[in-house]
Amino acid sequence: MKIKIIAVSLFMTIISCKKETDNGSIETKTKQIVDLVDYVNPLMGTDSDFSLSNGNTYPAIATPWAMNFWTPMTSKMGDGWTYKYDENKIRGIKQTHQPSPWINDYAAFSFMATTGDLKFQEDERASWFSHKAETVKPYHYKVYLADYDVTAEVSPTERAAHFKFTFPESEKSYIMLDAFFKGSMVKILPKERKIIGYCRNNSGGVPENFHNYFVAEFDKDFEINHTWTDDWKLLENVTESEGKHVGAIIGFKTKKGETVNVKVASSFISPEQAQITLDREIGKDSFEQTKEKAKQAWNTELNRIQIEDQNIDNIRTFYSSLYRVLLFPRKFYEFNAANEVVHYSPYNGEVLPGYMFTDNGFWDTFRAVFPFFNMMYPDLNSKIVQGLENTYKESGWLPEWASPGHRDCMIGSNSAPIIADAFLKGAKDLDTDLLMEALIKNATVSEGRPVNSVGRAGVDYYNDLGYVPYDVGINENAARTLEYAYADFTIAKMAEKLGKTEIADTYYKKSMNYKNLFDPETSWMRGKNKDGKFQTPFNPLKWGDAFTEGNSVHYTWSVFHDVDGLIELMGGKDKFDEKLDEVFNMPPVFDASYYGFTIHEIREMQIVNMGNYAHGNQPIQHMIYLYNYANKSYKAQEKIRKVLTTLYSATPDGYCGDEDNGQTSAWYVFSALGFYPVTPGADEYVVGSPLFDKATLHLENGNTFIVEAENNGKDNFYIQKASLNGADYQNSFLKFDDLQKGGELKFSMGNTPNKEWASNPENTPYSLSTAQKSRKIKH
Repeated sequence: MKIKIIAVSLFMTIISCKKETDNGSIETKTKQIVDLVDYVNPLMGTDSDFSLSNGNTYPAIATPWAMNFWTPMTSKMGDGWTYKYDENKIRGIKQTHQPSPWINDYAAFSFMATTGDLKFQEDERASWFSHKAETVKPYHYKVYLADYDVTAEVSPTERAAHFKFTFPESEKSYIMLDAFFKGSMVKILPKERKIIGYCRNNSGGVPENFHNYFVAEFDKDFEINHTWTDDWKLLENVTESEGKHVGAIIGFKTKKGETVNVKVASSFISPEQAQITLDREIGKDSFEQTKEKAKQAWNTELNRIQIEDQNIDNIRTFYSSLYRVLLFPRKFYEFNAANEVVHYSPYNGEVLPGYMFTDNGFWDTFRAVFPFFNMMYPDLNSKIVQGLENTYKESGWLPEWASPGHRDCMIGSNSAPIIADAFLKGAKDLDTDLLMEALIKNATVSEGRPVNSVGRAGVDYYNDLGYVPYDVGINENAARTLEYAYADFTIAKMAEKLGKTEIADTYYKKSMNYKNLFDPETSWMRGKNKDGKFQTPFNPLKWGDAFTEGNSVHYTWSVFHDVDGLIELMGGKDKFDEKLDEVFNMPPVFDASYYGFTIHEIREMQIVNMGNYAHGNQPIQHMIYLYNYANKSYKAQEKIRKVLTTLYSATPDGYCGDEDNGQTSAWYVFSALGFYPVTPGADEYVVGSPLFDKATLHLENGNTFIVEAENNGKDNFYIQKASLNGADYQNSFLKFDDLQKGGELKFSMGNTPNKEWASNPENTPYSLSTAQKSRKIKH
């Protein structure tokens, strides 16, 4: 029986989409909004730990890109793995901003409800719970706290949340607010039924004046008012406490089934701003109204892509992955009393006008998350880039890993492809002169970088020698060289469009620096010493060292912008095809000596039976699509479908490695649709194997693009033929503009490869060297 998502009748409404026409008038279109959010499983990826990641996620109870998320805590305060699926006690439900367990959290505080004798220390107050008595939706979390016979619920807004606690009959019922460690304050206002205060916990990347101010309003009078101070010292009948780690406890008698509502909001700007936000985002709304608004917020976004298919599990996995793509980067801006956009700067501590987004590692997300925004959310991406302008103004540098300010994590210069790709795909209201200044500074200035991940470590060597040497004390040097070369390509593309020919020529030339690390003896990328000799000994299976969370077998393919150039270095398409095959055909052997133990990324590669292909980490995620450049598209189709159907599922162990701010999910979303952005900065997507019978993309410009796959099925993953808007289509790529114009890309699928489809040189995707040859540009 065919499942048509667009026919689901659980929830349906009509929304109006308005767009400005060429003559300035407003054209209104409508579309049906169906209930897709309940296909989402926020527990996907939560069955993880330090040694093995099945996602390293937590259930984010939030609206899309919200400033604040909420999540249940099964682990201790400060543990990056805050919710572990196989744990069985809950300590509280906290406001969280954590983008990754490795980066950890900031500005967190929690609520917990108890009954009976007072227990407020986090170990003592923790209650047994069961997943059988837990409801987890993006817009609603509900859990039965068995030790207290209390049901706790929360539904979110962008910067606030609505809690509902259902109590038993009890002489002693409590709700406590834990303001966490590293500096906090609480103040109980019994007459106003409020708790106010702040928390200052963070893991770095904040100015000295960093605070998260909160206000919580209750709908029941307080009969008990306690606080605690450092070392869990109870302060009975004391309504205010400030210290390293403080909290507040309010108590009352309850009847069986009695509900107590708590409305809470926070602000990085001021206590007054927190109250403004609470009044604006929740106000007098009931819990059910808050819940329904959050549900509608998700349904609105998820309905931008509507799926029709026979496999309900694939549908659940698609929307669970899409949910993850729509969480980060978070909105780190607020609306003041005059409804103006303002933000607290995590870079200089000032309150300033304009947009700010944070909690993102560009090393991960430049690959597919931001290209997805350019395709489906160009207005949002314009605001994100405006936020990057503000980061540059406020810190003097573009971010590479922000949480909330600059963090020293990962490598590369990946703000460049994010900015350039947005600009090239039509982002609006950008200060291009400022952005080019920032990009050039990143690529040329070595002094004054706030942390090692910002700017380019080894940039002077790179600009002098054309690579970052292996033997000068700069780790992950080969990976840096490859990523800098690609970033240079995107700078050149942006400069070219801006008419800055000299800059474009310079950076196109620098983008060929990847060739300096290609070892013709092994046909792998290899670290090179300052004297120009390749590093020795060399093991292409050695993780780390010259590479980042991978090895040469993974990073050799990081020539996103010039695959044809890499093919030429390898000796032609047949040799290139054989080298791709080698990655999958070799056993999952590895050398972990650089780390001294088997890191989780290695283990995740080892256990999935795909040779040395390491889909659980980002450097190689585009690699399968490279078969298209060798005119062996059928091999890409086969392997893409295997990854889609074996390495992802909407279950707690549903990822094959770190999810990472939406990137691993974005790979799934794009690939399930049938194409992927191998080269952000180019105007193409590379075709794979569409997973669904039909996908309808409702674009922001009002157009609709449909991907349809006839005769699609478990074994029918090979493309037999294709058409675009009714015309025969032989290219293994799709133009960005063709998609944005709307239309239909139609595939006919089968169970045997059609080796003739997309088999000619002109059918291959973009490569810089080929484009330059065709335009007779010499550098």
